[in-house]
Amino acid sequence: MTKHLFFSGKGGVGKTTMAAATAIYYASKGNKTLIVTTDPASNLADVFEQSIGHKVTPIKDVENLSAMEIDPDEATREYKERIIGPFRDIMPDDVIESLEENLSGGCTTEMASFDRFVDFMETGDYDIVVFDTAPTGHTIRMLELPVDWSKHIEEAAKGSGQTCLGPVQSIQQSKDKYDRAILLLRDGSSTTFIFVMKPEELSLYETLRASKELGNIGITSNEIIINGILPQEVCSSSFFKTKFAMQQEIISKCGESIKKPSRNIILKDNEVKGIDALKNIAAELYGLSSSPVTTHADTPSISESFTEEFLNIHSPDIDELFSPGNGSKSLFFTGKGGVGKTTLSCITALHISGKGNKTLLVTTDPAAHIGEVLDKPIGTEPTMITDNLFAVMIDQKEAFDQYKSKVLDDARGQYSDDMLTAMEEELNSPCIEEMAAFEKFAQFMESEEYDVIIFDTAPTGHTLRLLELPFDYSKQVEMMGQTSAESSNIKNASRERFTKMIERLKNKNRSVFSLVLYPESTPIEEAYRAMLDLKNAGIETQLVIANMVLPEKICTNGFFKNRRAMQLKYLKTIHDKFNLPVLRFPLMQEEVKGIEALKNSLKKS
Repeated sequence: MTKHLFFSGKGGVGKTTMAAATAIYYASKGNKTLIVTTDPASNLADVFEQSIGHKVTPIKDVENLSAMEIDPDEATREYKERIIGPFRDIMPDDVIESLEENLSGGCTTEMASFDRFVDFMETGDYDIVVFDTAPTGHTIRMLELPVDWSKHIEEAAKGSGQTCLGPVQSIQQSKDKYDRAILLLRDGSSTTFIFVMKPEELSLYETLRASKELGNIGITSNEIIINGILPQEVCSSSFFKTKFAMQQEIISKCGESIKKPSRNIILKDNEVKGIDALKNIAAELYGLSSSPVTTHADTPSISESFTEEFLNIHSPDIDELFSPGNGSKSLFFTGKGGVGKTTLSCITALHISGKGNKTLLVTTDPAAHIGEVLDKPIGTEPTMITDNLFAVMIDQKEAFDQYKSKVLDDARGQYSDDMLTAMEEELNSPCIEEMAAFEKFAQFMESEEYDVIIFDTAPTGHTLRLLELPFDYSKQVEMMGQTSAESSNIKNASRERFTKMIERLKNKNRSVFSLVLYPESTPIEEAYRAMLDLKNAGIETQLVIANMVLPEKICTNGFFKNRRAMQLKYLKTIHDKFNLPVLRFPLMQEEVKGIEALKNSLKKS
């Protein structure tokens, strides 16, 4: 047992469930336990079935257990006040305004969330702290931050003494804090990383990649949980016999590739939600139960009028919704991790390009998988996949290098060597990476070279953050002073650019937002919150895609009939709650990989 337990993995693999069950297990053993989520689209409250929020909250009916959901906006407010507060009564207003402007950038939000996360690593108030993290790509980024910021502060101290968050002296305490965090993360006697995966090819691929990347920053204490394994006794049909055999092959590959302790969790015939269901998972995880419990709750009945025919009548006209009009059209697929955004983005891209539209498929997810799904190498420049279809990935580190080079090249000959040195120090800040990745996203979105641009986005919380950036940068531009004609021109050009981007995001004829989910409570709630957040920004969602729907003909026994009844109940919830067209996509027998497999999936749907 180590004090800090991190749960990581591809979106949708069950990290939150496994983290919550583990927290309950340790609390039941008499350990004072805290579970913290660092995911901006947290599902912790949904799993525990109680409100939590940005405060340490006792979990009902579980002695010794508390939870907290780190809210990035609230963490930012606290972080800024901690830095600025002590100066409010002793500094002139213009100095306070300057400090507030310094802390209005996107990197402050990233830093504030991380700073709060480190606080819980250093707390002595708990015996066990369980971290339920964001999907892998963003978790890796978060864990690299202490290394990156510590290095940046050190280099800035040798130069101008300035960082994008203010003078080195004002954040020197932060460097000491980050150095301590690095030691804790690398200490196997203090910290354990638990990768949760499903017995699927993409999930194994991401687990292997993430394990290697953590090893590169000195984090090597890992364990594996393989979640969602089909019970052999219920796989009587040819459809599920094939899926079971494929899962067993992946489990075998995992054992050969990752020489780490592992645990297996069997798929249940209903969703895992609530304290009793989590206790059953904890018993299965930690060997307290001789056999896994496959049923947790009765599936509520649904209206007899809610039938296959009803669903078919209300199916949307995809060709009309996705076809380009006046100028290029942007299609955004977003939702909880693991709902199938990448596969559906690739299928949609093939469908649209097959109608003669020049199409670009862009992934903004740091754990990009479109190359694996298309079964073709995808780089940071558009690559031709098939007739009329191109694909590209936004690599944050490469985007950072390109952005830095471009800014410095443009500045050479215009500024003094001292100014260039100061600019280079500023550009070495880790927060510039977010700006650089956004710049690449903006360039693709602004492009008129393609009829349709499809964005396969990161999981919900990070996608919403990306879409907030033009609004945030627009506000920052308004705060810029106009000390010269040149800076005034820059401000005006930036304002015009961000205004156009915001107008395009809000224009239903130029940007289509689709929420992808599977018919269970947690992805539905996350998608609904995302729809409301988008609406608050003036962006209307136009489509819901319900993925992994069990066809009636393959549900031949009680286990799968229960799961299908649960799905039908939630399909009705989706129809009533979202009041939007709902496209259903069936569960596939095999993982969809390669152009031919994608085309076959398109025919079956």
